[in-house]
Amino acid sequence: MALATIFEKIVGREANIAFTAYDGSKAGPDGADLAIEVKSPIAVAYLAHAPGELGLARAYVSGHLDVQGDLYALLDRMWNITTNDLTTSEKLAAVRALGVKPLLMRVPPPPQEMRQSALARLGSRHAKQRDAEAIHHHYDVSNRFYRWVLGPSMAYTCACYPGEDATLEEAQFAKFDLVARKLGLEPGMRLLDVGCGWGGMVMHAAQHYGVKALGVTLSRQQAEWAQKAIADAGLQDLAEVRFMDYRDVKETGFDAVSSIGLTEHIGKDNVPSYFEFLYGKLKTGGRLLNHCITRPTGKEKTFNKGGFINRYVFPDGELESVGWLVRQMEDLGFEIRHEENLREHYAKTLRHWCDNLDANWDDAVQEVGLGTARVWALYMAGCIVGFERNKVQLHQVLGVKLDQNGRSGVPLRPSIDWP
Repeated sequence: MALATIFEKIVGREANIAFTAYDGSKAGPDGADLAIEVKSPIAVAYLAHAPGELGLARAYVSGHLDVQGDLYALLDRMWNITTNDLTTSEKLAAVRALGVKPLLMRVPPPPQEMRQSALARLGSRHAKQRDAEAIHHHYDVSNRFYRWVLGPSMAYTCACYPGEDATLEEAQFAKFDLVARKLGLEPGMRLLDVGCGWGGMVMHAAQHYGVKALGVTLSRQQAEWAQKAIADAGLQDLAEVRFMDYRDVKETGFDAVSSIGLTEHIGKDNVPSYFEFLYGKLKTGGRLLNHCITRPTGKEKTFNKGGFINRYVFPDGELESVGWLVRQMEDLGFEIRHEENLREHYAKTLRHWCDNLDANWDDAVQEVGLGTARVWALYMAGCIVGFERNKVQLHQVLGVKLDQNGRSGVPLRPSIDWP
């Protein structure tokens, strides 16, 4: 069985993908809009030792497997492929065709992959030093690179699109404003933004609501960029971003806390203490807005140790269902006042990021290298498929800290409608 034919059998002829391989074999329809080229035995070795998404990712990131055509379209057609679709006789035929050498070849993963042994030396999952390294791995790539991908807002979280034709910048502004309105921000209030990224929420709250806002991030590059942006905007009297672990924030008595894209990095076992910590930072009547990616149900694994995302993008990341998260917030004392799913909004956000990366591809490759650029292209295109197919969701949950008599201080209806 020729190598290209093996790949076609795994993917399925109905996927309408052409295949070529280093052994000279070809498979798939002529004139297909998508094509995969298996360039060397190393690609096969990666797949032999890590069948499925991780092996394919290693081969693509390292350049031993190439794609012609739209990466999103490819992943959408291949989203549920598995070597289990091959019969036993087909697997034996594949082994005979490939020969023993690629199957015995030991090839180290691409350098972009986070080594599990390196993380283990930093302690158990979500120990402070290990969390810091996981965040450094993903976020301290290059501020210039992120600027090309994210656009001027430097917002690396799901936007909220007021309409189908809204630009990415309009949608990111709408997201920050939605969070501000849900939190009931007013001049003179104090906001704590945990996992603040490049300071977008902190600056929005200060500039548009007159709020004194503190943001914290475990990325030194993010903190340095944010502090400069705050100074350039003349907001230093109201806004501040610190390079620090949220667990080291000493101040209390905040009117509001925003957590936009941090819960995914906390770890399921630490979520109760996380919400307890944030509850303790709020004054009576204070509100928490938790914005995070979730699983669609409570049946899926929260942590995929061997998955591409965990190895290349968000080491130690864990996703829970929104129902489970709501229960933890309630059990810690929060009264839930509002909840909504922005799943489709994240798919649109990712499309804009992918378009930005494509438009700046040559500069991005020069800045961070081809392997890293391919990691981002692969993971963002794959995430579009995940959000569109309801494999992951994005939820905002609003909670309030009641007073001792059970009063929330929340008006009967918001003064401005929440979209």
